[in-house]
Amino acid sequence: MWDLSAELTATKRAGLYRQTRPLAMTAGMLGERYGRKLQVFCSNDYLGLAHDPRLAAAMADAAREHGVGSGAAHLITGHRHLHEELETALAQFLGRERALVFSTGYMANLGTVGALIGPDDAVFQDALNHASLLDAGWLCRGSSTRYRHSDLEHLNALLNESTARRRLVITDGVFSMDGDIAPLPALADLAARHNAWLMVDDAHGIGVLDAGRGSVAAAGLDEHQVPVLMGTLGKAFGSFGAFIAGRDELIETLVQKARTYVFTTAMPPALAAASLASLKIIKTERWRFDHLHALITRFRQGAQQLDLPLLPSATPIQPLLIGDSKQALEISQALEQAGFLVTAIRPPTVPKGTARLRVTLSAAHSMTQVDALLGALETLASVWPMMKKSA
Repeated sequence: MWDLSAELTATKRAGLYRQTRPLAMTAGMLGERYGRKLQVFCSNDYLGLAHDPRLAAAMADAAREHGVGSGAAHLITGHRHLHEELETALAQFLGRERALVFSTGYMANLGTVGALIGPDDAVFQDALNHASLLDAGWLCRGSSTRYRHSDLEHLNALLNESTARRRLVITDGVFSMDGDIAPLPALADLAARHNAWLMVDDAHGIGVLDAGRGSVAAAGLDEHQVPVLMGTLGKAFGSFGAFIAGRDELIETLVQKARTYVFTTAMPPALAAASLASLKIIKTERWRFDHLHALITRFRQGAQQLDLPLLPSATPIQPLLIGDSKQALEISQALEQAGFLVTAIRPPTVPKGTARLRVTLSAAHSMTQVDALLGALETLASVWPMMKKSA
């Protein structure tokens, strides 16, 4: 038998140990853990739709009519009319010819890169891309190279050196741990000059930027400039699942070759119904975007006044850079004691020495809640000097 205890002990000593702790969530970004009432500031439910009764009703009605599970893969009997309706609605919303629904964002990325890239091809990825993209690059049959974060000169040099048959440039639209937005217009121009395709994982942009259409739409780019667009349904949509959107030939290729689509059980149709209900709300309730961006402004102004180590971000992801993993974890635990749930993000999720508190805002938050969080951060900053930029 293998002895893994020494590795686990070393992980704990480094302040990198992780564990699941059950949380009961309710509307308004409120939670309860082990009897303690908490205000939750680490959810990706950016529009506050996960607890919307309209989504719950749509899901329950569909479950009663279509059952809890789909029962098979899409290409057998798992593909239902609700999947078809969701794919059509997503494509229309994003201005794309077609969309294809996957069970998770991880599966969408793995399946798409694996379907497009062969032994004679190459993938070029931003160094801070999501783990699912990095894994997709490692697992595909082509070569995979990472360029420095948003460094166009580095990417250009790598593309100049490449002799690959096909070249796929991949980037997050909104980077999940830093909250910054990729330089998409420049990336699209650079990819076009090298006859490469650009793939954007917009998991944290769709539903948030440009009235919900995401970072690609906000940058004014279309499906010719960004041939492969990935989005998730489990963040701003408040549901579950993911999709790839693009031209008809791309989607047909994925139907034929994406192993994570072909060889897995289809998403339950009830989840597709919930996502359809969410999309209707996103298209009509513009106040959610206005309120969310007002909260972002309020938090950033308050954090700057307190001299907190806030990274530059215009999105709901607002990281406070701490540096040391153990100290980030201790501050997160102190916040929880004060009634605020803010996750400490540590390596390997982020580079060594860049552990942080990742504050995420939602349209379900109130201004009062944001002010209360700022008050708690101000109190803790008097105990932990590293919480001040000037320290």
